[in-house]
Amino acid sequence: MNAAEVDVRAKDLLDVLGLVEAGRTLVVDYSRHEEEDRPRLCAAARAAPARPGRAFRGRRSGFRRGHPDILHRYVHGGGTVIFSSHVMEVVEKLCTHVAILADGRIKAVGTLDEVRAGRDLEDVFVQVVGGRTATGQELSWL
Repeated sequence: MNAAEVDVRAKDLLDVLGLVEAGRTLVVDYSRHEEEDRPRLCAAARAAPARPGRAFRGRRSGFRRGHPDILHRYVHGGGTVIFSSHVMEVVEKLCTHVAILADGRIKAVGTLDEVRAGRDLEDVFVQVVGGRTATGQELSWL
């Protein structure tokens, strides 16, 4: 990709993420009060050249938190996004297909509806990975 195209994409991403003022500021130059912008800046930096097949990633990135429409547009344009989270509500909102991993192995895989099989995804996740489901009786002395 040529430098002009990279610049256009970087400016677009900064605009969408509300970081136009960041311009060419290095992430390491941000003060502590600006720290909440760091994940968004890192996401924008990784996505700027965004070749097909390259994932948008980053903890708490603007792509995941504030701009799921960007992910959807990317997918509808032919891209693939691999998203990892323990927050099933976010998974249900952003994903069409899921794979549940435990002990380094895929324990369940398919479309969201296939994996849920009429159940809450959180319950399926807990069952598959071998966790406990709260009964409401825990710590009754509180």
